[in-house]
Amino acid sequence: MREILHVDMDAFYASVEQRDDPSLRGRPVVVGGRSRRGVVAAASYEVRKFGVRSAMPMAEALRLCPHVVVVEPRMHHYMEVSKQVFAVFRRYTPLVQGLSLDEAFLDVTASRSLFGDGRTIARRIKDDVKNELALTASAGVARCKFAAKIASDLEKPDGLVVLPDDLASFLAPLPIERMWGIGPKTAPRLRALGFATLGDLARAPAKQLERELGVWGLQVSRLARGEDDREVDPEGLAKSVGAEQTYEHDLTRDDAIERTLLEHAERVAQRLVEEGLSARVVVVKLKWADFVSRTRRATLPEPVMDATSIHEASRKLLTEFPSRTGGVRLTGVSVAGLVEGPPPRLLIGGEGAEKRRKVEELVLRVKSKFGSDGMTRATLLQREESVGGVSMSLRAKPRDK
Repeated sequence: MREILHVDMDAFYASVEQRDDPSLRGRPVVVGGRSRRGVVAAASYEVRKFGVRSAMPMAEALRLCPHVVVVEPRMHHYMEVSKQVFAVFRRYTPLVQGLSLDEAFLDVTASRSLFGDGRTIARRIKDDVKNELALTASAGVARCKFAAKIASDLEKPDGLVVLPDDLASFLAPLPIERMWGIGPKTAPRLRALGFATLGDLARAPAKQLERELGVWGLQVSRLARGEDDREVDPEGLAKSVGAEQTYEHDLTRDDAIERTLLEHAERVAQRLVEEGLSARVVVVKLKWADFVSRTRRATLPEPVMDATSIHEASRKLLTEFPSRTGGVRLTGVSVAGLVEGPPPRLLIGGEGAEKRRKVEELVLRVKSKFGSDGMTRATLLQREESVGGVSMSLRAKPRDK
């Protein structure tokens, strides 16, 4: 039987800052932009007792804990520390799938003959991280990815939880909020319908969950029963999803270029919905008539999966390209920093974000039934320049199933 680990660093960014600056130890610390319009990237455990959490608006964090210490992010430094953490992971198995800088799945099934069972390997990893990097991690051990991820969160910080083989019985009493994709907006609606635990979701008719949760509903039903045969893929979510187009006639008008970015954003969003992913990074690519190409990228405050959000970010990036003479022969939009599940709806725009998600699902259903021409956006019907002789490219790393 498989043994999967999910290892999650505890308050990673904040813990790194407290490790590096002894004056911050034991104090309430948040990492994020100092502006009141900023977002909390990480919250130390000392500040969490005041109700402060990561992804919270900084203004709210300052209201809840006025004496909190706000530290500007040092992303390059966190990336370097993350490399050290992942080097520890890979001592025990090559099957490491990073989900972000501070968490990963590990398949240790084939490593047991060398290092012991899953619990032993998880303990050794936690000890190595603590002794060598002066940081703590929490680990979950189970026979599938979904359950291992839940287990790693049950006894934070510095926790280690091993789940029994009978996952359905273990998962059944847990609250529905343990399920990815069920956030502050969705949970109250589901609870009003009588769904309070994962067991309730496991017993629910699949069609009802699909109606309430969209395309994720069917997967939610399976996961709630502990049915998850997804492999730990070392390539994992590291790849991007993108669309680009080469034009027979160069584009010379800004509005025409913007419309192509919307078309790309729509294609990318549909792939994200199909794969059950959200993205933190948006990249725009332009190639001019003289074959010079440039890219610009932006990291978003929260993951997104809808065409409108991706297009809005793309339009902003368009203003960052240098001025050049001649037309544009190729445009492209891609997303990276992929994470499993839909975005946290409350944090990226509440009801507006929920409506955007439903629009993407509707577009996907219509196009699946009637083909790619079954539905399009009104803006894309107003194209003023020829885009004949199109060469399309849609790139995506297949998501583990």
